[in-house]
Amino acid sequence: MPDSDVAVRPDVAIIIPARYDSSRYPGKPLAILRGATGIAKPLIQRSWECATSIIDADNVWIATDDDRVAAVVRGFGGRVIMTSADCANGTERCADAVRQMGRLPQIIVNLQGDAPLTPNFVVTALVDALAAAPDIMMMTPAVRCSGSTYRHLIQDQAEGRVGGTTVVFGRNGHALYFSKRVIPHLPPAAATLPFPPIHLHLGVYAYRPAALERYVAMEPSELELLEGLEQLRFIDGGIPVGVVPFDPIAWDAIELNNPSDVAPIEAILAARAIA
Repeated sequence: MPDSDVAVRPDVAIIIPARYDSSRYPGKPLAILRGATGIAKPLIQRSWECATSIIDADNVWIATDDDRVAAVVRGFGGRVIMTSADCANGTERCADAVRQMGRLPQIIVNLQGDAPLTPNFVVTALVDALAAAPDIMMMTPAVRCSGSTYRHLIQDQAEGRVGGTTVVFGRNGHALYFSKRVIPHLPPAAATLPFPPIHLHLGVYAYRPAALERYVAMEPSELELLEGLEQLRFIDGGIPVGVVPFDPIAWDAIELNNPSDVAPIEAILAARAIA
């Protein structure tokens, strides 16, 4: 059963966009991750289990355009919405899914399909923050990096791998920029701190329906295309992106961006006794 206050809100839906044909990691939604007991489950199932620990499974959908992904999801009991193959990113896929749902939730959570380590409390706080801020159309979380997470990001960058995304935001809590490079640049003294002043963007968004409508009405922005970060379309279009900051969490919420991420994710699943 869900263990979060979000579960009692009938006006919230979680959509997990899943694209099979990733240019960097083809077939990623079906990549196998072994848990603490050695049980092998595909990434998409682990992401779905993450979502259904937050909210009732009836309010969780996998949005995909791939029959292979859909078959696996139906096999473990998940709900599928088949979306257009023309969706350029997860936000467009969420918008397409909402259009087909037959009801309009007040808040839509986009839980990235490659982020199975997303903490429940992050999603809960994100939904609560958006519900309490009627002047904001969307919000996303940022977690202060631990030293180990920072080193992981820097190593990926140095070896030419696209790792996690970092974000900088202003005093008003609005995002200034997101990048797949580690931002801001740190002088050597700051880089050795136990908790460097770097914020890792977690792959979760909470939207009002109007945000998705605005998004698909805009053309992709140059920065969005250069960075490969869909959320930059909002910033380029003048739509504020609210950032909910978090202190370092008890485990590194690593996303599965590259095959080399499988081992550290499995280690965290084992450490947290997730089957």
